[in-house]
Amino acid sequence: MRKSLTLLLSLVFIASALLAGCGNSNSGNNGKNAAPANEGQSTSNAGTETETNNDPFEITIRHTQVGESKKFRLAMLEDVVKQTEAAVPGLTIKLDAVDSEVNRKEKLRGEMAAGKPPEVFDVFGSPDAQLYAKEGLMLDLTPIIEELGIKDKFTTLDPFTLDGKVYGLPIGGSIEGYFYNKEYFEAKGLTVPKTLGELEQLAEKIKADGKIPFAQSSKDAWIPLMTTNNLWSYYAGPEITYGFKTGATKWTDEKMVTAIAKHQEWVQKGYYKKGELGFEYADMRNQVITGEAIMMMDGSWANSVFRDSAQAGDMVGKIGFFNMPPVNAGDPVVVMQDANNGYGFSSAVAEDPRKLAAVKEFIKNMWTDEMQLRGLKEDGVLPAMKMDLEQMKTASDDPLMQDIFKAVSEIGTSFPAFDALVQAEVNTALSMGIQQIIGGEIEPAKMLENVQAAQEAANAAAE
Repeated sequence: MRKSLTLLLSLVFIASALLAGCGNSNSGNNGKNAAPANEGQSTSNAGTETETNNDPFEITIRHTQVGESKKFRLAMLEDVVKQTEAAVPGLTIKLDAVDSEVNRKEKLRGEMAAGKPPEVFDVFGSPDAQLYAKEGLMLDLTPIIEELGIKDKFTTLDPFTLDGKVYGLPIGGSIEGYFYNKEYFEAKGLTVPKTLGELEQLAEKIKADGKIPFAQSSKDAWIPLMTTNNLWSYYAGPEITYGFKTGATKWTDEKMVTAIAKHQEWVQKGYYKKGELGFEYADMRNQVITGEAIMMMDGSWANSVFRDSAQAGDMVGKIGFFNMPPVNAGDPVVVMQDANNGYGFSSAVAEDPRKLAAVKEFIKNMWTDEMQLRGLKEDGVLPAMKMDLEQMKTASDDPLMQDIFKAVSEIGTSFPAFDALVQAEVNTALSMGIQQIIGGEIEPAKMLENVQAAQEAANAAAE
């Protein structure tokens, strides 16, 4: 598996160069010598150690709460840091802010390949945390969350679980769907679509009115791939993605070709603003805020932007949300829904009782009902811990959040994002492919042949 991490690190630089062509403090030990993920160690012993040792010490928390759109989540993290420092004698917590994509695809992979991640770090659950856990680089949190009594309080820990042990905790949940300009819909007599055909009819009417139907920024390929992933989960079925890694299903499936061709068709029909390959993530939100575009596929987390007058201006209260509708009327609504973003902890923490106590206190303060509901109310992030729909509705009476709650209630089948189910090199091939589709450089069948070749190579390397 060390070979796998080295391969991942190499792929980072290859992918960065290729994607650019398409337009698209730390402590620890080497993974080979890392402590075996806190097995059998008592966290209560760590707590006793801090009672007799007040000497200054430091841990680093790598987070991705960067930029205006994440200011509420950053404020929550900073409050938890203050609580944790106050509870652990001598502790200072250093916050290290890094862009999410840079952290995941470059910085953290490099640190993991060197066996020296920060004590606490933002991490994608599946497949990243599971790969790092196999290397012995992730702290086994199972005894901590059992002691704190929160192990069974999460909606799912599957993305962070390996061989029955938990190696990370999700910070929140999300779904993907369409944000839309409610005021425009009402003025034009438009209604939320019930089928993909009706969605396309809406796009045609909006385009004819001189507006952009769908805001889109494709400089980072994960953004258009939200649309692609949801399309293929309708045309080919959400279960198909589970089989790519095992070889049970193939990217070249005829229904997959149909799905990619549908995305290509939307580009060719001018449903997106020209030049999308050069637009940053914030650009597409600005297209909606300025009224240039009417709909936008994004994760539910984006609602915080549209509820903040400092970012959305007078568009606050005028934005709604709906699920991508099924191909046929009456078919189940299929939606990407997961809790795959969270925090992991270096296995080297287990070697230092004071750092272990600090990590335990951080977990105790961060994963509470109060913080989950605060995240929902202030930042619009769906809870990663179990709460019923009425409890969530009570926490936020915001109209946009109510639309998102309604969308959650309508889900017939949910699925995790594709990049939680396939290898990094497959993700890279798919990212390049969708950008080539958008740029008119390749046809769907050929694009998927390339992705399938990357999949087979990745599967063979894992054997």
